[in-house]
Amino acid sequence: MANSKTTKNAPEAQSAFNQKEAFVLKYKNALIACVAVIIIAVLAFVYFGNKAESKKNEASAKMAVAESMFSMALQTNDSISFARCLGDSLGNGGFLEIIDEYGTNVAKLYAGLCYAHMGQWDEADNYLNQFKDAGDEEVSPAALFALGNVYAHKEQYDQAVETLKKAATKADNNSLSPLCLKAAGEILEFQGKKAEALALYKQIKEKYVNSTLYQQIDQYILRATE
Repeated sequence: MANSKTTKNAPEAQSAFNQKEAFVLKYKNALIACVAVIIIAVLAFVYFGNKAESKKNEASAKMAVAESMFSMALQTNDSISFARCLGDSLGNGGFLEIIDEYGTNVAKLYAGLCYAHMGQWDEADNYLNQFKDAGDEEVSPAALFALGNVYAHKEQYDQAVETLKKAATKADNNSLSPLCLKAAGEILEFQGKKAEALALYKQIKEKYVNSTLYQQIDQYILRATE
């Protein structure tokens, strides 16, 4: 009897595992998409701080090199390339050295993204949380989007949802906000909270009519009402 019960439950257990695996893989892809948004926005990001002008110039020069390495790492998308962006044994200072020497705010964001791509979620969490909101409408919300995805990978689903909703509110635009709300809605669906997910999908439908997600959102609304 015991063996029969185990055999009967095995497909259900495997199905649950496959669902969870698919969920994690989806949010890895979402994080990668978020990085592209951040990189575009970072191009207009103004470095600020209280360092002397010469220190600023040094930091800017090192950031330029590290950012170039990060752009190349996005092309190869492998852990070794992202690890090199953090710093290597050849003395090529990466984002971690820049943080130590200059405390550059945006370097903390880059470091967090590198660790996220490497699957080191605790370190990603640490550095993304060190990034200070600059009051802008692009980089800071995108950083929150990345952090929300990190929380999802760490199975801190409630925190992920709240962070993604915060990112959507802060961005308040047709590009990033719908992505954040959809991601939060899918996490809520994964948790079995369909009514809460439906509310977020409807928010996209009502508020972000010019977003690329607008034409797709009806299928999410339908799914959440089933």
